[in-house]
Amino acid sequence: MTEDKKDVTEKPLDKMTVKELREIGKEIPDLTGVHGMNKAELLEAIKTARGIVEEPVKQTDASVKDLKQKIQALKVARQAALEAKDKKMATVYRRRISRLKKKTRRAA
Repeated sequence: MTEDKKDVTEKPLDKMTVKELREIGKEIPDLTGVHGMNKAELLEAIKTARGIVEEPVKQTDASVKDLKQKIQALKVARQAALEAKDKKMATVYRRRISRLKKKTRRAA
């Protein structure tokens, strides 16, 4: 097995550099003008030549506004747990809030 073939099987196309994509593009006989293409064009051309179907990107399940409303509700519940000296539930609520905050950052 040559080094080029090993790189292709180990590394996904999206993670490859333009230089690596051009090397792959040169091996495809129907593909012309490889050196004039940018990375997005190379990816699209190589994927169509290989018959790789691009699967749609999964959308976030909730909008930022909905997530922030959930965070506010959890903050109220956490505060109530703290006042009731229920440390376990306060920790659970804190972790849920943290998870939702991460989702809002990804959704934005």
